[in-house]
Amino acid sequence: MTILFPRLAIIGIGLIGSSIARAALRAGCVEGITIIDCNPEHLSSAVNLRLGDRFSADVQQAADADLIILAIPSGSYRDIAQQLVPHLKDGAIVSDTGSVKAQVLHDLKGVIPENVHLIPAHPVAGTEHSGPQAGSSGLFRNRYTLITPPEETDEAAIVRLEDFWRALGAIPERMSAEHHDRVLAMTSHLPHFISFAMVHTAEHLEKNLKQEQVDDMISQTEVMKYSAGGFRDLTRIAHANPAMWRDVLLYNRDAILEMLHRFQQDLSALAAFTARGDAKAIENWVQDSRRIRLMIAEMGQAGKMVYNEDSE
Repeated sequence: MTILFPRLAIIGIGLIGSSIARAALRAGCVEGITIIDCNPEHLSSAVNLRLGDRFSADVQQAADADLIILAIPSGSYRDIAQQLVPHLKDGAIVSDTGSVKAQVLHDLKGVIPENVHLIPAHPVAGTEHSGPQAGSSGLFRNRYTLITPPEETDEAAIVRLEDFWRALGAIPERMSAEHHDRVLAMTSHLPHFISFAMVHTAEHLEKNLKQEQVDDMISQTEVMKYSAGGFRDLTRIAHANPAMWRDVLLYNRDAILEMLHRFQQDLSALAAFTARGDAKAIENWVQDSRRIRLMIAEMGQAGKMVYNEDSE
């Protein structure tokens, strides 16, 4: 494999960061990897897993890297970038893995110097698990990585980053930061939003029913004990990184709330069909949902990949 970047620095060695390190090592597209993490346990795990050849809690140790990837909550980007700026290598690429892009550009464009290429990216891959141990070298295989460069970005630098993600097994695609955030609000952020709310509904159900003096009680224990596949599948993603999802919901709140409004309209329509006992409308609704779900699977974005199929 051709060396694309002599030195890669990964700031944040959780699920995504550790998966990038594993995939880059497997692909042989970098000569060395610097791992930066302020969590001593994560750093110790990264050492034991041999995810790099340099390890530090000091972000300035990433300064000699040709590619620096921020794999941390988006709200931390600006502070980390300010620590890096005096030491960044001329011509280096600063990228990330965050699920929100417009705010990232807003936070970083005034910080990253002109001699460094800022190219945000978002690998659309993951699991409900976190930490360095959860990583997999196959996490990005046949998954999209969305590249959202500012208009003035050097084309050669974008191509280098796209080649890097291809080496990791991903399918890079470009789009504007604003469009990315509206798309992800629907495909990722709203589902997580609903999942978080569903878990809280289950947690508070017993208390709320008591307050309403409902005779036929449903206990929290029963919800957990008798969880069917639907409840488990819907709430799987609620087991998520709290700091990361705090920043996602805050940074992309306008687009999320727009999609939530559209979802509430459809939810109300389905509730109306159910309330009036409209069997045909309900059947058509479910049939349409089934058709769309099959289309998603056929595009390779669901049901055709075991995320940790080759975890080390």
